[in-house]
Amino acid sequence: MEKQDISSARRRLKCTNRKTRKRALKIIQQYKREKKNRAVALNNASTINS
Repeated sequence: MEKQDISSARRRLKCTNRKTRKRALKIIQQYKREKKNRAVALNNASTINS
């Protein structure tokens, strides 16, 4: 089982294997999506509390 963290995914992007690169890209996109959602949720919470 391979690591699912962002740094390992970035390292795997340099791999020549197509499947490995696709998997790495999927992990990075998921990380960015979650990061964006957290920022939006935090922003919404601060406006509600104001």
